[in-house]
Amino acid sequence: MNWKDIYKDRLVSAKEAVSKIKSNSRVVTGHAVGEPSELIDAMVENRENYRNLEIVHMVAMGKGEYAKEGMEKYFKHNSIFVGASTRDAVNSGRGDYTPCFFYEVPKLFKEGYMPVDVALIQVSEPDEHGYCSFGVSNDYTKPAAESAKLVIAEVNKNMPRTLGDSFIHVSDIDYMVEVSHPIIELKPPKIGEVEKAIGKYCASLIEDGSTLQLGIGAIPDAVLLFLKDKKDLGIHSEMISDGVVELVKAGVITNKKKTLHPGKIVVTFLMGTKKLYDFIDNNPMVETYPVNYVNNPQVIMKNYKLISINSCVQVDLMGQVCSESVGLKQISGVGGQVDFIRGANMSEGGKAIIAIPSTAAHGKVSRIVPILDTGAAVTTSRNEVDYIITEYGIAKLKGKTLKERARALINIAHPNFKEGLIKEYETRFNCKF
Repeated sequence: MNWKDIYKDRLVSAKEAVSKIKSNSRVVTGHAVGEPSELIDAMVENRENYRNLEIVHMVAMGKGEYAKEGMEKYFKHNSIFVGASTRDAVNSGRGDYTPCFFYEVPKLFKEGYMPVDVALIQVSEPDEHGYCSFGVSNDYTKPAAESAKLVIAEVNKNMPRTLGDSFIHVSDIDYMVEVSHPIIELKPPKIGEVEKAIGKYCASLIEDGSTLQLGIGAIPDAVLLFLKDKKDLGIHSEMISDGVVELVKAGVITNKKKTLHPGKIVVTFLMGTKKLYDFIDNNPMVETYPVNYVNNPQVIMKNYKLISINSCVQVDLMGQVCSESVGLKQISGVGGQVDFIRGANMSEGGKAIIAIPSTAAHGKVSRIVPILDTGAAVTTSRNEVDYIITEYGIAKLKGKTLKERARALINIAHPNFKEGLIKEYETRFNCKF
């Protein structure tokens, strides 16, 4: 059958599409700004016909109504990365959290740890061969669709067509719903003086020809501000945002020196504004791949001078890093931090950086602490940490003793908290600071 006939035959309304979902199913939804919002809205509206429907995803950028109080009769939420719309559900007991390295999430779906009954995805319009692109959300979304018993897709004319291993044929989609809503945008964060100071320190560790992994937020964006004098930088990252576009246009990011996928920006998902989405649309420089490839440490390490920049909640004086909880309260997830720290550590000339403001809660709390909060998750172990950076400087921990680590971290702590940290140092190690 011609793909156009298949497409026409499987085209339904959102209401009809979600009526195919059965109670007691596991539903995996598209990730981040690739979230299929109209299908999710229709699923919530159809809730009276569901019981015990498990909703699984990482970062949710939509309303998250299925996770709200009063929805327990119909839905249960299982988060692999807790976001703003689902945080209360997880911490109040209405939902739950599954710890997992980002690169291993497809393994959960493909190898039977978390079998997928339904994949709700968002894709681009089909090309002349009948292939739709996963656009801004390849990551676990493509593997989930490949593993699901039932695949329901929003076909959005506004979804950019990204290249790489980013396609699904219409014959592999059971039901399609045409939509035309804008892709969710993430506005650029405000960059203050603290972030600029951190960004400058980070940039000082980046050499010409390096390949970068950048997270999301004010600090990664601040790093980009200080790279304009660098040459031939590359990108192999779980995601990028708008700042990368400027450096490509300025000729700073060329990807020419990359040892893996030379000439290409390699990512697994994207979050930004329409400027970013327009840039990636059908752009041969940008390739997206599933997260079990992009974030696999054994793949990451093949990039020469891979520089990984991530953030965290707390660092203790041994160098243990918590990036996902405040005590026992789960606030986010592991994401790709450990994936890239391991890959950077194994990369020739690579560097793994944790970059943080020295304080939180408007200066009331130090992020460098004697010990992590009770119940806090150790996201990155002290054995894997390399550089810690605050607005007060750089602490290199790899190869350092416990005393040396503690001293280096205290030296980049906020002055308001140094006295207490020094006291802890002297008590713990029975020596003067």
